[in-house]
This record gives sequence, C-alpha cells and structure tokens, in this order.
Amino acid sequence: MKKIVLIGDSIRMGYDKYVKEALDGVAEVYYPGENCRFAQYTLRFISDWKHKGEWPTDADLVHWNVGLWDVCEMFGEGPISSIEHYTEMITRIDKRIRLLFPNAKVVFATSTAVREEGYSGNFHRYNATIERYNAAAIAALEGTGTVINDLYEHTKDIKPEYCSDMTHYNTPAGAAYMGGKVLSVICNMLDISANEVKVEGFELEKYTADNIGR
Repeated sequence: MKKIVLIGDSIRMGYDKYVKEALDGVAEVYYPGENCRFAQYTLRFISDWKHKGEWPTDADLVHWNVGLWDVCEMFGEGPISSIEHYTEMITRIDKRIRLLFPNAKVVFATSTAVREEGYSGNFHRYNATIERYNAAAIAALEGTGTVINDLYEHTKDIKPEYCSDMTHYNTPAGAAYMGGKVLSVICNMLDISANEVKVEGFELEKYTADNIGR
C-alpha cells in the first residue's frame, strides 16, 4: 500500500480522519496527534512526530500546511510571524520534509479563508493577510517540485453549514468538503482511488479543544 503523511494545523485536524477512512485498504495514512501550529513549531517538531509516530521514511507523499497561526494578530500588533520569517520557515520545512522522507512527493496546501466578522476582542485574522502569506509561500516553493493545493480558493465561498466557527470546518460536511479536495490531489499524484465515506454519521478525530487551539 501507499504511505501518506499529513502535517498541519487545526484545519488538517478537521479532515485527517476523513482522508484516512477514504483510503482504508488503499494507503496507510499518518498524522500527528496534535496541532502543528506555527511554521517554526512545525520545523522544530516534525522529526519528533516522525519518530514517535513511527512514520515511514519511505513515505510516498507528504501533504502539509502552516500559516493560520503565523498570521494571527493580537492587540493590534500585526501578524505574530513576519512574512520574512514565515517565508524562511516555509523553505526550511520543505527541505526538512525532503530530508526525512527522501522519496516522497510533496504537496503544500495554502492557508484557508476565514470569516473575519467572527473574530472579536484582541484576536484577529484577515483574509488579505492570508492571501499575502500564501503568495509568499508559493513563491518560496517555486522550483522545488512541491505541488500547491489551493485550499484558500477552495474555502473562499464555502457554504456556512460546512463551518464550525470563523476559522474551522469541523463538521461532517466540512470534513468531506475539505477531505475531498485533499484526496483529489493525493489520488491524482499517486494514481490511486479513494473509497466513499458517508457524511451522515461521520465522526471527526476526537481532539480536545485545548489540543486544537484557535
């Protein structure tokens, strides 16, 4: 069977189990039991996750994303990670993935759109900022062979019933919508076919609220 690794923030945590179930009997799917958070956090811990989760070095494909934590703005101070720092981390994560999984095809997913009006107080994300950081990441990965999965475009006009809050799609329908897009890229690149997963009664991976974070 094919071997696939999914790495990413709480957006990934909303579709990882859906992808795993859809590829049951077709591919082995691995992912961390935690939120991969900031780009720098991902760079620091990706090797730990590989070791602790016994992820295969001979993985066929790695699908990853980071960004929504980096663009967070608190107390009006601008994004937590500067775009220069974020771009550097994107480049280093991509290289680290190729070091840890030398035979894997690599897919980078852009950060998803948010419903800006849902944020309040001193915590915000803005789609204009997400677009800038996505563009910087895509530019940084140009020429590496990494394939771009544009989840931002996929979520710009998403149906409200797919959303669980202003940031996430942690509903059965949202998992299917997001997981379906991820599966379409993975299956095309690995020449495999996914199984049907019934949305009705589907349960997401049981992460805790503290684990998922904001």
